Order: sequence, then structure tokens, then C-alpha cells
Amino acid sequence: MTWVKEAKYFKDYQIWIKFNDGKEGIINLRDLVLHDKRDIFKQLKNLKLFKDFKVDMDTIVWSNGADLAPEYLYKHIEETKTELIKSS
Repeated sequence: MTWVKEAKYFKDYQIWIKFNDGKEGIINLRDLVLHDKRDIFKQLKNLKLFKDFKVDMDTIVWSNGADLAPEYLYKHIEETKTELIKSS
């Protein structure tokens, strides 16, 4: 079973995520946030609210109650190295 170990806001609607198996990278949630019809995700268009997330229940959870399955995040990240994130 895979879960989110660490996550940090990167830029725009992108989040850097590291999983328990060592896989890490950037997930771009722009399309989800801008095009999902569910109100809970529409609220995340507000970038201030989008940035307000934490790692909880093995995934990322926003202050408005939105969350995404860790399997979804794992499948959609673009792998990159931590050094690239730290240098940004």
C-alpha cells in the first residue's frame, strides 16, 4: 500500500509529493481544480485555499475537507528529484 509521506506547495496548482516507497515528484492539479464540477474542488480555485493543505490520513487534505486518494496522486505525479524542488 502506498501513502503520502510528505507534501509541499510548489507553484500555481502544483504540489510536490513524496511517497512511502521513495517515489517523489510534482502533481499538477490545475485541470482538476479548474474543471471539476464538484463544489469542494471549485473552492480550490482560490489559490490561498489551494495552498492550505496538510498530509493526513495517508494523503493530502485541504482545509475545506477536499482530499484525493493517494493512488490517484501516485499515478499522476511527474517524477523529479528533491534537489530540483529545493532549488526553485
